[in-house]
Amino acid sequence: MTSAAPSPLRIAAVQLVSGMDVAENLARAERWIAEAAAQGAQFIGLPEYFCLMGQQDDDKLAIAEDFAAQPDALAQPLQHRLQAAARRHGVWLHGGTLPLKAAGGKVSNSSLVYAPDGALAARYDKVHLFAFDNGRERYDEGRVQAAGDTPSAFDLAGWRVALSVCYDLRFPELYRQLGPSLICAPAAFTHTTGQAHWQLLLRARAVENLSYLMAPAQGGMHANGRRTWGHTTIVDPWGEVLAELPEGEGLALATLDPERLRQVRSQLPALQHRRF
Repeated sequence: MTSAAPSPLRIAAVQLVSGMDVAENLARAERWIAEAAAQGAQFIGLPEYFCLMGQQDDDKLAIAEDFAAQPDALAQPLQHRLQAAARRHGVWLHGGTLPLKAAGGKVSNSSLVYAPDGALAARYDKVHLFAFDNGRERYDEGRVQAAGDTPSAFDLAGWRVALSVCYDLRFPELYRQLGPSLICAPAAFTHTTGQAHWQLLLRARAVENLSYLMAPAQGGMHANGRRTWGHTTIVDPWGEVLAELPEGEGLALATLDPERLRQVRSQLPALQHRRF
């Protein structure tokens, strides 16, 4: 946690069922950003792949943008729309993930965070790339995506916000080094792995870091035939689920309480007891 005492923070995690039409996906994301802002959210998070759930992984290559701290409406439309939405509603906006051009003809699966004035507050490129093969479902993100190599966190009104994406949840050492008081984990968990491990992983990461956690997710049957687990969730530092949305589009909202954070960390000073 940062040295400055955090203030109460109203957050909203957006759940989508994104399809193969980028313009439609953007419009739906903007609709839920507006709704979250209308309900008093100060920090709003979109899910992984909010802009496209394509027919195949290679579809990301066609919409990949060059990174720009000051995006151009024509050259970087995805980044520009996120920046404009943050500024329009005067909120902190976590743009889930979008594909940015990377070396070797691949893309990074990147999270961009914009401040209420539209300034870029943070960037995180997904470090751990998902692979899974149970004989019926097969995924290999590394075929198209380039892995990031740098953990990322930023400060928001006294909250130390750690950035991560989906499969990163299986690697607790990522969060330990960031010292978060709020973890963000936008995701597009498969139905198979989500049913088995999603809430277990979310609550474990929150409890072991004595941190709040926000996990906006893709949640439903997509036009490409893929089914995602959903269950967009907000968890408190004691592992209690504050808000959850099982499937379909919508919002999970909660207010982060700095006194709750202080109380839990005071009663169970596990972070001070670390030996290694």
